[in-house]
Amino acid sequence: MRSLIDIIDLSTGELDELIGVAMDIIEHPEKYSESCKGKKLATLFFEPSTRTRLSFEAAMYELGGNVLSVTGGATSSVAKGESVADTAKTVSCYADIIAMRHPKEGAALVAANNASIPVINAGDGGHCHPTQTLADLLTIYREKGHFDNLTVGFCGDLKFGRTVHSLINALSRYSGIRFVLISPEELKLPSYVKNETLKKYHLPYVQTTDLEGAMPSLDILYMTRVQRERFFNEEDYLRLRDTYILTPDKLRHAKDDLCIMHPLPRVNEISVSIDNDPRACYFKQVLNGKYMRMALILKLLKEAQV
Repeated sequence: MRSLIDIIDLSTGELDELIGVAMDIIEHPEKYSESCKGKKLATLFFEPSTRTRLSFEAAMYELGGNVLSVTGGATSSVAKGESVADTAKTVSCYADIIAMRHPKEGAALVAANNASIPVINAGDGGHCHPTQTLADLLTIYREKGHFDNLTVGFCGDLKFGRTVHSLINALSRYSGIRFVLISPEELKLPSYVKNETLKKYHLPYVQTTDLEGAMPSLDILYMTRVQRERFFNEEDYLRLRDTYILTPDKLRHAKDDLCIMHPLPRVNEISVSIDNDPRACYFKQVLNGKYMRMALILKLLKEAQV
């Protein structure tokens, strides 16, 4: 049974295929309006979510399917101590495909290993978030037309930012990619990501604390929030949360065709005064996420029937 746990589960050919289907959905939505008629998606979200959960549900409804939803561990048998494995086996009796978010790294893999239907990782702790990466890739493709030869800056929480880890893994497979890693010392990219991806594939990267100094070279600027829920110490969070705030003044030396991205939700790391800047793409990412999740659901359900 094919599931999606990590973005590297998909080849670059499969990423191109998904982007192609998403682009066709954008152009011809009526073609897909009954593609999942009679199918059910179970959304199991044991962490708070707005965009990811709703986009999965909107995706399934727009494909003509239905949704079964669990939000928060307190409303499910997890509160009684049920394991992820047993939950996956149970939900497999009711639905055709699962999208799951869980605070513990590896939970989605456990679910996939025990479910009899496809499982999509909708975020597992600080590990990875492959469908956000699909949204990110479609956004880059629609804005730039390609993935090769781009300088991509990641700014903010690179330590706990699962969206950052997933996108680095995805982009690392394209030629000419350069990474600029902008963060405070305490929130630097984890060593395992550097060792298993950047160093392993000899990818050029720079680590810096200077956002404005890095700005002129960037084709993509991927902002992230400092995630309060990942900190054990409230004082550390309060000290670091406002390290980087993107304002119009900080963009004065940026490229005219810079693509500004953010997985959302934002707190205050991007000023609302940037929202009307034509380079702001973070709300486009939200819509692109729905299209890519539609394409992914179609792919996994089709493969499950083979």
